[in-house]
Amino acid sequence: MHTLKLYGYWRSSAAYRVRIALGRKGLDYDYVPVHLLRGGGEQRTSSYRQLNPGARVPTLEVDGQPIYQSVAILEWLEEQYPDTPLLPADPLLRARARGISQMIVADIQPLQNLSVTQYLEGVAGWDKEELAAWLRHWITRGLSTVETALESLDGERFAFGEAPTMVEACLIPQCYAARRFGVDPASYPNITRIERLCSEIPAFQRAAPERQPDAEPPQA
Repeated sequence: MHTLKLYGYWRSSAAYRVRIALGRKGLDYDYVPVHLLRGGGEQRTSSYRQLNPGARVPTLEVDGQPIYQSVAILEWLEEQYPDTPLLPADPLLRARARGISQMIVADIQPLQNLSVTQYLEGVAGWDKEELAAWLRHWITRGLSTVETALESLDGERFAFGEAPTMVEACLIPQCYAARRFGVDPASYPNITRIERLCSEIPAFQRAAPERQPDAEPPQA
């Protein structure tokens, strides 16, 4: 059994994905909070950059060795701990599950990333209304694409069968982020069904941002 240490931030979508996967696999890990805003961002410190050159979360330290980028971490967990799989058994379905996951990880989440929004406000000079419109546009467009992809899987409980996969590990954090940025996932029937089912699973419940040790109270 490996010794696992997860560096993350309570509200990070990418770290949230990994917490879900670790929970689904039933793995114990130490948690190290990395505050993305305090002091200019703890992810930008030299000590953290030595661990993760991209200065992002999450990082999963495995027996003292780091793995970064959430999907790479999910794939490693799947290879090392195949019980309670994150991907379907059929190769074609595995590829489709990866594809829908990438719609979220590659097409939606980067455009709402803190580094992007800070640039748009701080360098490009966007005001809060412009930034909010940008976020709503890309999140809405992205969730609409995911919803369409899920429609082709009609009849399944989750995206690929009777249990959640990598798709759900990516989708549930994106639903959380969508609400933060003013987009209600309730307008997407398949996404809504999957989110409701996941909300009943302990691993998803434990991974929720508000249940993390570094969670902050809602701002008034």
